[in-house]
Amino acid sequence: MRVRNKYRKPTAFHCNAGSRCSKSAVVWSLVGFLLMLHLYSHVSHRNSVSGDIQFRMSRHPLVRELEQVEEENIQIPPPRGKRSPRAAKRRPKRTTTLIDEFLDENSQLRHVFFPDMKTAIDPMKDMGNDSYYFYPGGIWLDTEGNPIQAHGGGMLYDERSSTYYWYGEYKDGPTYHAHKKGAARVDIIGVGCYSSKDLWTWKNEGIVLTAEETNETHDLHKSNVLERPKVIYNDKTGKYVMWMHIDDANYTKAAVGVAISDYPTGPFDYLQSQRPHGFESRDMTIFKDDDGVAYLIYSSEDNSELHIGPLTEDYLDVKPDMQRILVGQHREAPALFKYQGTYYMITSGCTGWAPNEALSHAAESIMGPWETMGNPCIGGNKMFRLATFFAQSTFVIPLPGIPGSYIFMADRWNPADLRDTRYVWLPLIVGGPADRPLEFNFGFPLWPRVSIYWHRKWRLPLSWRVSK
Repeated sequence: MRVRNKYRKPTAFHCNAGSRCSKSAVVWSLVGFLLMLHLYSHVSHRNSVSGDIQFRMSRHPLVRELEQVEEENIQIPPPRGKRSPRAAKRRPKRTTTLIDEFLDENSQLRHVFFPDMKTAIDPMKDMGNDSYYFYPGGIWLDTEGNPIQAHGGGMLYDERSSTYYWYGEYKDGPTYHAHKKGAARVDIIGVGCYSSKDLWTWKNEGIVLTAEETNETHDLHKSNVLERPKVIYNDKTGKYVMWMHIDDANYTKAAVGVAISDYPTGPFDYLQSQRPHGFESRDMTIFKDDDGVAYLIYSSEDNSELHIGPLTEDYLDVKPDMQRILVGQHREAPALFKYQGTYYMITSGCTGWAPNEALSHAAESIMGPWETMGNPCIGGNKMFRLATFFAQSTFVIPLPGIPGSYIFMADRWNPADLRDTRYVWLPLIVGGPADRPLEFNFGFPLWPRVSIYWHRKWRLPLSWRVSK
């Protein structure tokens, strides 16, 4: 039997003695609260815009110059002759797009996406006023006059030698398909390493982790897959530690591999591979925080989400802690960086070798929650922005002495000839209001916008180059 509680008070709201609030009063109170909230949001937005203007005015003149984006007006030519099977497969019964032209090795616009040697960066040639200019998508030669082979790469700044080391996939071999439906690939050759003092002139330090030629059961056998190598230095052990994506030709192994060396230029000794935390791992990166703790970030669950977790103190394994982030968003190619205590990340969609839209994300804690801020690309044209300037993220380089300024590293993949994949390096600036409401903060942008600016050619501020 239900017994009524005689001491329970009525649930109506009391406004004053002897009266009760009507429903309309409650509704109008909520409306007033929402109006105040909207007013606060508007004032906060104006303050953030004002702060962005002050931010831009305080920048070094050459940095402000990098924020003056360039536009592209590319006209798609009428079809000429037979289209390549790759492009034809992507566009049955629909209008040709710039991405179709990009994937078509017979396109009349091929020179736009993959310029010839006339615009090559050659640090050993007297380029006059063109010295130290980056040409996104152009051929980039090392000090020996050969195209740089460091794809899907990462950057290590070695404080002991004040030198940058660029590690990446060495793909100087023929492109082929392991089977009819297989992705374009190059046999594993190894991890290439290049060194520089100025981020423009690169010396080839050789292959620092080499493929296994005979043992077919080895992770590094040439028939397998080695992608996205990243290297960090362990201050406690004095070792240089490399993490990489390890897979078989069918991408079913889905693991990470670890190698170690006493020197940044190797040779690196391969230790083992594993599925971190017991999950698939494909596109991945590692990030070393200010406190020396390192983290592994990888695409998992058929690339539907990212996983993130700390490494052990020696950087040779993962700890049990792991968080799932960007669940259901199908993101890959993560590139992390940190600014004023906030963690940022650039990711790409999952479309194989075809370019797609980048997104930027931010978090107060590296373990999350992470919020998506939108497409960071500015300039070019709409298709350039939606295709991340026809490139895919791989790393973000901090520029010491220029707060809020970075270099966005990306690969412009060439699935017809992977050895001719190009590098797209562009200025990345943190500053200004976010360009879309965020999920967890009632629409108030907690963090400044991340912007990647398109330029046909650009160079770092002179003061930074001289200081290096």
